[in-house]
Amino acid sequence: MKAWQEYFEIMKEVVEKAESSQEENLLKAADLLTECTKNGGMIHLFGCGHSGLVTEDVFWRAATLANVHAIFEGAVAGINEMTKSSHMEKVEGLGEVIVDYQRIAPPDTMICISNSGNNAVSIEVAIAARKRGIPVIVFTNVEYSDFLSTHHSSGKKLKDFGDVVIDNCSLIGDAAVQLEGLPIKVGATSTIPCVFLLNSLFVQTCDNLLKQGITPDVYYNGHLTYEMADAKENNDRLIDKYFYKIRNL
Repeated sequence: MKAWQEYFEIMKEVVEKAESSQEENLLKAADLLTECTKNGGMIHLFGCGHSGLVTEDVFWRAATLANVHAIFEGAVAGINEMTKSSHMEKVEGLGEVIVDYQRIAPPDTMICISNSGNNAVSIEVAIAARKRGIPVIVFTNVEYSDFLSTHHSSGKKLKDFGDVVIDNCSLIGDAAVQLEGLPIKVGATSTIPCVFLLNSLFVQTCDNLLKQGITPDVYYNGHLTYEMADAKENNDRLIDKYFYKIRNL
């Protein structure tokens, strides 16, 4: 087996483990998002560093809910000044500022994403949301989180503050393939299952809403707005509806 094929096989196992083990948690999370959405709430997502990639994947894009708000905090986003952001995500106090600035309040829901589950800022975002009566859905790697030490003074991990915890089932060290002659494994493992799980969660939420007689707000692919009048009308309507509710829209 070639190295790239080994990576494919490992990642298929990771995704299949997530599919087989996380149904109950996904359905609980979908119920929270269903209640949030039908009551006019926003679905906020937050992640530091590469966890922010997962939030971006479901924000203002084709085939996902329009009431999704990915919180991009430049100090910890991991999109520039990378080595600084890896220190900033461990600074206590910033998470409370982020939640307060975004003015998150019921009936909103917060999704916090952290593979390690041990960084102070993600933990504090979850704590601050729960203090405001906001349900918190956590995406993390439970086994890896248990393996690591926390960077928060409470001594707790992100998974300790989730109303629902969804395990991405990726590997300790976030690395897949051991190559001969290289002591470090290569091929990251956490983003792929998180993207699968998060999109699965939103698909289930949309299905829940439809079964309750509620049509969810979903974007068409932006390119279709140049080809289909109803696609442009739909997307323009949703932009107008959410423009003053979402700081990043």
